[in-house]
Amino acid sequence: MKIIIMITKAYKLIFVGVVGFLGAATLSSCEDFFDQDSDHVLFADKDHLNNATDTIYSVTGIMSKMQALADRTILLGEARGDLVDVTDATAADLRNVALFDIDDDNIYNQPRDYYAVINNCNYFLAHVDTTLRNSRNEEIFKCEMTAVKCYRAWTYLQLAINYGRVPFVTEPILTKEAAEVMENQPLWDIESVCDWLINDLTPLADLQYMRYDPYTKRMNDVGENPLYGDIGYKTPSSLFYFPTKLLLGELNLWAGHYKEAAMWYYRFISERNGTNSTYPTGVNRISWSNTSWTSLTDNLTGALMAESGSSELITMIPGDSIPYNGNYLQLRNIFNSTDPVTHEYHEVSLVPSQGLQDLSAAQTYSYITENQDTVYAPKDLGELMNGDLRLLAAYSKGYTYHQGNRVNTQAIYKYQSRNAHIWRRTMVWLHLAEALNCAGYPRFAYQILSRGVNNTIIRQEVLPYYSADSTWLKQFDFPATASGYIIYNPTIAANNANTQGIHTRGTGCAYMNKDYVLPDDTLITDSLDRIAYQQKGVEKMLIDEGALEFAFEGQRYYDLLRYALRHDDATYLTNYIYARRGEDKRAEVESEIVNKLDQKRNWFLRWKDKIGY
Repeated sequence: MKIIIMITKAYKLIFVGVVGFLGAATLSSCEDFFDQDSDHVLFADKDHLNNATDTIYSVTGIMSKMQALADRTILLGEARGDLVDVTDATAADLRNVALFDIDDDNIYNQPRDYYAVINNCNYFLAHVDTTLRNSRNEEIFKCEMTAVKCYRAWTYLQLAINYGRVPFVTEPILTKEAAEVMENQPLWDIESVCDWLINDLTPLADLQYMRYDPYTKRMNDVGENPLYGDIGYKTPSSLFYFPTKLLLGELNLWAGHYKEAAMWYYRFISERNGTNSTYPTGVNRISWSNTSWTSLTDNLTGALMAESGSSELITMIPGDSIPYNGNYLQLRNIFNSTDPVTHEYHEVSLVPSQGLQDLSAAQTYSYITENQDTVYAPKDLGELMNGDLRLLAAYSKGYTYHQGNRVNTQAIYKYQSRNAHIWRRTMVWLHLAEALNCAGYPRFAYQILSRGVNNTIIRQEVLPYYSADSTWLKQFDFPATASGYIIYNPTIAANNANTQGIHTRGTGCAYMNKDYVLPDDTLITDSLDRIAYQQKGVEKMLIDEGALEFAFEGQRYYDLLRYALRHDDATYLTNYIYARRGEDKRAEVESEIVNKLDQKRNWFLRWKDKIGY
C-alpha cells in the first residue's frame, strides 16, 4: 500500500534541539514520573494537530525530548556490562551504575524522561488528524503517525528492559488526577509491553509512503518515515527514525517469539532498500595485509563513524554541537580524553576492560593466501594486535603532558560524533542469528557468523539438516548474484554487494579458520539433543561476537540481560561481569557488586517503589 504525501520547500526543517512548547499554564504538577513541569506535552492547548506546522514541529519536538535518553541508553547498556571499567575520574553516579548501586537520585535513574517522550507521543497520536487530505485527495501525516508510534515503542522498550516492570499508558496524562490513577494500575512486565507494541505496530509494517520532492520535482518512495531533508550539519533526517520492521524484530526477540523475530529481521534486510533488495553486512573490516604481520588494512573504523544514508548506521539520536544548548551529549568526554569543543585534556571515565582485551586476544586470526591456503597469525604481535583486530580499530591509548606532568590519553573512535548511534546494520544480522539459534536453527546462525549467507549456502549448509522445517526456512531468500549476495573472498574485488561472516570483520576469514567451527558432537544420536548441544555452543559464539563487534556501543548489558532472562539464570550476567578486570581479579569485582546480581530484582532499576522489578 502506498500513501502519497506532499511536502513543500517550506517544510524543510533546521533542527535546533529545542522547539517551542505551548500550554504550560494549563498543566498541573504532581510528584510522580508523569510530571514534566512546564513542557509536559507539546501543544497541549490544542484539541487537534491538523496542519503542517503543528504536526511537523510536534514530531521534531518529540525528537528533542529523546535527547535526554541518549546518554543513558548507551551508558546503562555499557557501564553495567563487562567490556568497560571505571577509573578514578568516574563521576559517582556513573560509578554507581557500574556497581549496580543506583538510588532514586542517580541522574541515570530518571523515569520521567522516558514518560516525557511517551506522553508526548500519546498526545500526538490522540490529536493528529490522519484523515486530513490535500487537494489531490491524498492522505497527509500518516508517516508522521508511524514515526511517532515507533518512537513510543522504542522508548517503552528501553523503559521496560531497564526497569523490568513499568506503568503502561497509551493515553496522554495531562492532570495530577490522571497521573494518580495511573500510578495505582498494575505494572507491566517486558513481555506484556512488547506484545502490546507488536500488535500496535504490525499493521503499519507494510505501509510505504511517497512524497513530492520540490527539489528533484518528482515523487520519491521514501519508505515509512517523514522526509524532512538534511537537518543541522547536513545530517540526513532519515537517520532519526526507528524502522518499523526492525523494531518489530527487536520486540519479538525480547518477548521470546523467535521465529517471528527472525522473519521481521529478514524482512527489514530484504526490503530495506526496496522489495527484494540487498542490505548485506558488507566487507568493511580490519585485517592484516599479508603474512609479514606488519601492515594493516582498515576500512572498518570510518564505516562505523559515518553518518550517511548509505553507512552502517540505521538510527541515531542527535545531540547539540555546543554544551550550553542544553541537549549536549557527554559520551565523547566520557570515552575520550580530549574535549571535542575546548580541545583540553581530561581523564576519561570509562576504559576498555581487561575482560574485553582478554577476549579479543583469545581469538584466532587467519589469513587466506591467493592459493586459498590458511595461515594463522602468531600470538606475540603486541598489545591489541593479537587475535581479533576490532578492538584495535576502535581504541587507542597514548600519553601527553598536562600541567607539566605526563598523563595517559585515550580515544574511542566510535565516539567522535556529537550524536548517539543506536542501531546499525551488523546488529540486525547478529540479532537475526540470535533469533534463528533460539528458534532451533543453530547451523543457520553459525553461517551468519562464519561465512555469510546466500541461497547457495542455505541450500547446502542449512536445509539438509532441518528438512521438517524447509518450507519456513525457504522464505529466507538471499540471491547469490552480482546484484545480490556473494560469499566473501579476499582475492575477489567485486565488493559492492558482498556479505561476509560477522566474525570475519576482525579475524581474517572465519569460515576457513580451524578454531571457528560449528560446535557439534556426532556421538549424540538424538536429533533434538544434538540441536540443543549446537544451540548452546552457538549461543556462546553469539555472546562473544556481540562483545567483539559492539564494544563501547551500549548494547552489552542488554544482550547479557536478554540471555539471563531467557534462561532465568544469573550466571549469564555474573560469569561475564565479574571478569571485567580479568579472571584473576574476579573476586575483587564480585566483592564490589556484593553479589547483587544473584537476585533478579537487582538486574533492573527501581525508582521510589513506583516503577521497577
